[in-house]
Amino acid sequence: MSEDLLAILESMGRERGIDQEVLIEAVEEAILSASKRTFESMPKARVSIDRSTGKIRVFSSKKVVDKVTHPSQEIGLAKAKQTNPDLKIGDAVEAEATHPDFGRIAAQTARQVIIQKIREAERDNIYREYEEKQGEITTGVVERFEQGNVVIDLGNTEALLPQRERCPGENFRQGERITAYILEVRKASRGPQVILSRSHPTLVRKLFELEIPEIHQGGVEIKSVAREPGERSKVAVSTSMENVDSVGACVGVRGTRIKSIMRELRGERIDIVRWDEDPVTFITNALSPAKIMDIKVNASEKGSDIIVSDEQLSLAIGRKGQNVRLAAKVTGWRINIRGESEAVSEREEAVAGLTKLPGVGMGLAEALIQAGFHSLKELAEAEIRKLTEVPGIGKARAEKIQEAAKEILK
Repeated sequence: MSEDLLAILESMGRERGIDQEVLIEAVEEAILSASKRTFESMPKARVSIDRSTGKIRVFSSKKVVDKVTHPSQEIGLAKAKQTNPDLKIGDAVEAEATHPDFGRIAAQTARQVIIQKIREAERDNIYREYEEKQGEITTGVVERFEQGNVVIDLGNTEALLPQRERCPGENFRQGERITAYILEVRKASRGPQVILSRSHPTLVRKLFELEIPEIHQGGVEIKSVAREPGERSKVAVSTSMENVDSVGACVGVRGTRIKSIMRELRGERIDIVRWDEDPVTFITNALSPAKIMDIKVNASEKGSDIIVSDEQLSLAIGRKGQNVRLAAKVTGWRINIRGESEAVSEREEAVAGLTKLPGVGMGLAEALIQAGFHSLKELAEAEIRKLTEVPGIGKARAEKIQEAAKEILK
């Protein structure tokens, strides 16, 4: 062979996206397989292709002898000394074999080896490509259905969308184009196995990044995403730029941007929440469209107690608790919601219990409730230091109140 071989391999490498060195090594291995079929007993054979000229050379380990009886295994002393004068009888030497034409079977073997190596190289390339894309989104065409799973054609390989990674009630048609999140890439005997997801929360995040230039460019930041696939998501966004409205940028003119994302998610409802470093404001925004009457937060326990009007209670909680559940996830705060009448009833009950204590009237009972003490049990178990933080209560009075609470509880 000649430089034509190198040109062919270079062209093939460009066309298939395979490094030329991989193809050269594949040809070397193929020729080695063919050589072993052509030569009888060629131990430790080696094939080398010159990377500059394309010349093919076959070498084999031979034993230096005085008289050659097995040409494939032995080399005469005189011939061996042409390359190394120090060689003597019994030494082992690597000698170049005279390369005859390969037979039909040997040629077929070489062809099969080359094809196999090319396939392996292509699979490795695809694996590396999608391994780098893991955690991103991709677009493909629905090809077929297998035992509840959907096989997606990505162009250069197939991907699997398992039943567990689909949104509830989501169905597809053959030939339909869909976008999905690349969840995992595995190596398999038949090539890389790409696992997709349509239910992963990051799919929503990536669609926002794709559809909204301000997020892609860094002007608007997605702080958190909470999702119940196929039904509803809440996305908290913020911006450090004064002239940018984070929520408005995500909505788009006449809602064009958010509608595009919702179409891709097949109508899944998306609430865009304005993030705020103040937890009261952030939680209030997350519970929208419900209107909050009162909210108290406990920073140490990252919990919040919220009161809404009785008319707003069902809206705040949402269908099957969905709104408050997603609000808690997107903010990272525990949220306890009560209606106004329930809160009033509980407060009246708390006041009635606290005013049983000697020297505790309505005013002091209200102050204790405001400080977070709603029952005699909470007073009995409280730290004296905490009680002294209530206006009008010193250490002596705090101890007296606590002792009285303990006595009543007995």
